[in-house]
Amino acid sequence: MSFRTMNQNERRIYLIEQLLQENPSLVNRQIPESADDQKMLLRALMNVRPPGAACMEFLEIQDAYLQEELAAKGITGLDELRMAEPGIYMWRGDITTLRCGAIVNAANSGMTGCYHPCHNCIDNCIHTYAGVQLRLKCAEIMERQGYEEPIGQAKITPAYNLPCDYVIHTVGPIVQGKLTGSHIKQLETCYRSCLCKADENHVSSIAFCCISTGVFMFPGEKAAETAIRAVRQYKAETGSETEVIFNVFTEQDERIYRKLLAAD
Repeated sequence: MSFRTMNQNERRIYLIEQLLQENPSLVNRQIPESADDQKMLLRALMNVRPPGAACMEFLEIQDAYLQEELAAKGITGLDELRMAEPGIYMWRGDITTLRCGAIVNAANSGMTGCYHPCHNCIDNCIHTYAGVQLRLKCAEIMERQGYEEPIGQAKITPAYNLPCDYVIHTVGPIVQGKLTGSHIKQLETCYRSCLCKADENHVSSIAFCCISTGVFMFPGEKAAETAIRAVRQYKAETGSETEVIFNVFTEQDERIYRKLLAAD
């Protein structure tokens, strides 16, 4: 059967079976009957899969499956967003469904994604919906680099099955205890590095997640102040015409950014 004629259920079962076969400790695991449980299992299997090549048939079926899943969630284009100030937007939604030049991934120092099954961090979500190609590409970049990614730098990769063109990965500061000036400087550097990487690669628009505000524990309001200041300063200093989207996911972050950008 061609992947083009398979429905989503058939694609999902195929992908689960192939991933189970790759892992000897799971090969006898039963596939659940409900679609929701199958989706959770598929995501978990993709999350724990180490970087590695996959056969063309697997990739074709995976790509068709992920693209249809993303389409079902609803894709939002930059042209649908309202500008908060010249060249800057604020949007609340799922960053994996945003069609723009690049989205920013808040990565860890290993830079190959989150391996915790079905974890709700943005790193996990981006790798899940981009497909297994993204982890392999990141692993190749890190193997050439030869050391963990320092805080504040940025790497760019294709986006594979995501509706954006690229993913820009950056490692934000981890705040353990009191927020310091060093944490703020490191976060500013993340935003500047991502914008620089976008300009170097002629990316016309970039969507920033709320870097370091999740498990890295950077206070939300101070992170937003830092992000907006860093973007404004970079654009003023460089004349960059890259359009910037501040992507938020929670009501609290939306309120913070609306207040700071006067976006109401």
